Amino acid sequence: MKHTEGDANTSVARATWDSAAVDPQTRDLLDRDARAFLHQSLSSPCLSTIVRAEGIWIEDTAGRRFMDFHGNSVHHLGYGHPHVVAAIKDQLDSLPFSPRRFTNDVSVTLAERLGQLAPAGLDKVLFTTGGSDAIEVALKIARAATGRFKTLSFWDSFHGAGFGAASVGGEATFRSHIAGPLLPGAEHIAPFHCYHCAYGHPGPDQCGLACARMVDYVLGREGDVAAVIAEPMRATPVVPPPGYWQAVQAACHRHGTLLIMDEIPTGLGKTGQFFAFGHDGITPDIVTLGKALGGGVLPLAAVVARSDLDVAGEFAIGHYTHEKNPVTARAGLATLQVIEEDGLVDRAARLGTAAIDRLRDSLGTLPHVGDIRGRGLMFGVEIVTDCDSRQPDPGRAERIFYACLAEGLSFKISAGNVLTLSPPMVIAEADLHRALKIVETAIRDIA
Repeated sequence: MKHTEGDANTSVARATWDSAAVDPQTRDLLDRDARAFLHQSLSSPCLSTIVRAEGIWIEDTAGRRFMDFHGNSVHHLGYGHPHVVAAIKDQLDSLPFSPRRFTNDVSVTLAERLGQLAPAGLDKVLFTTGGSDAIEVALKIARAATGRFKTLSFWDSFHGAGFGAASVGGEATFRSHIAGPLLPGAEHIAPFHCYHCAYGHPGPDQCGLACARMVDYVLGREGDVAAVIAEPMRATPVVPPPGYWQAVQAACHRHGTLLIMDEIPTGLGKTGQFFAFGHDGITPDIVTLGKALGGGVLPLAAVVARSDLDVAGEFAIGHYTHEKNPVTARAGLATLQVIEEDGLVDRAARLGTAAIDRLRDSLGTLPHVGDIRGRGLMFGVEIVTDCDSRQPDPGRAERIFYACLAEGLSFKISAGNVLTLSPPMVIAEADLHRALKIVETAIRDIA
């Protein structure tokens, strides 16, 4: 977390957090971390420490507990879900590893289950250890199937930190200061959620979904794009305007281009549908999953593709050491079982609607609150200088963040000024409303 340069109030907020939270043990661990790890944006040095994670809670070395509404999007089931932990322990006792070119029942079962959960026709699977690798596999499949190498994606998007994933991604943090070119043929255009669609001036009906028509225009001009790759709903969060993805998919069909949906943060029910693209009435050609697939315990990601895209059998498109790891696969199966048996997809839809409605009712008229948006349990509050100009106010957003952190709520600031709230799908309603009260109070106090 970077504080805004020259913002005295933000510096005070950060100093207050440091003086309250950093005891000698915490300071020592942070210093060791800074010496041991390569430094990079968003990761090292760290904001604080963690010694325990259970359910929706994390705890630092100073004994401070926080409801975690960030979790790097792995904590759909919270941390240490007993069913997932028990399944992992059982698998460790029976089959801890499977070398490449040998298969095992648990990995095949997980692949079959994902094929059953995906829309009809998407039933070919490959596992990776992380979402960035899953994106790389999806790109290789698109190249092999189309004989093309170009991609079309969106500025401000995030698809991972590998060279291929960073190339198709659009966040400056993952593209800057890299000597030499990134992946050739990675074309970018402006994302949906322009000013008109976001704030209704005049709105998607009047602007004719110009953002979607630009996808069609670029595909036609390039003529040889292998795939459009995108997040169905950006995790910042940003919801696409109605009809957007249907128009984009139609453009892909016209130009022989595949559509890859990156569901790594949004999939597995977090938005109130098992796949976030389900809100928009489309079926992509390839889907990537990850993060929460490992149950908030183990790293696991997957590519799910149309069966007719299984055309790369002569090449190694994802020859990973842990490609069919039975322990991570067992974690994935246990995660899917909990989501299904506990009705967590419908629960995310219900709780998310209630949370967004509450925030709009309580904060919607405040002068420094812009858009309040999201789907399911992935929603955000935009902090602005004033409601007329809608100019971002990152300094105020960060002061609100530290005020919430002091009250035991951790979340992420996206795009510099959006309080992004992503609670676990298992959160108790009382805890959810307690967290919303913390956010409301901090926004009012700092406004």
